[in-house]
Amino acid sequence: VQLQASGGGLVQPGGSLRLSCAASGRAFSVRAMGWFRQAPGKEREFVAAINWSGRSTSVADSVKGRFTISRDNAKNTVYLQMNSLIPADTAVYYCAQRLELGLSDRDRDMDYWGKGTLVTVSS
Repeated sequence: VQLQASGGGLVQPGGSLRLSCAASGRAFSVRAMGWFRQAPGKEREFVAAINWSGRSTSVADSVKGRFTISRDNAKNTVYLQMNSLIPADTAVYYCAQRLELGLSDRDRDMDYWGKGTLVTVSS
């Protein structure tokens, strides 16, 4: 499985970005997905997760009300819509895949990881 994240970049505070993660393989539609991030000098942390069907999602308290995770199983792609960005959102964002139907917010439950895309929120 290969996961390719894209959509990162430089954005001003209050702005929006949409990250995409394209997955290879035929089993995407029966696997949960997640987004994690790692800021400079900090440990990797959970951002959002979605189950196989897209009907169940979870987001971290720090991004609740601002970030939304979704998926398009026909395109083998998961998305992270990020609104009202703040400087504390600056990090490398990683998508991950779990070989299970149900979502998880623990990075140790993920089986495959993409290389990450950098998001910088700055004026």
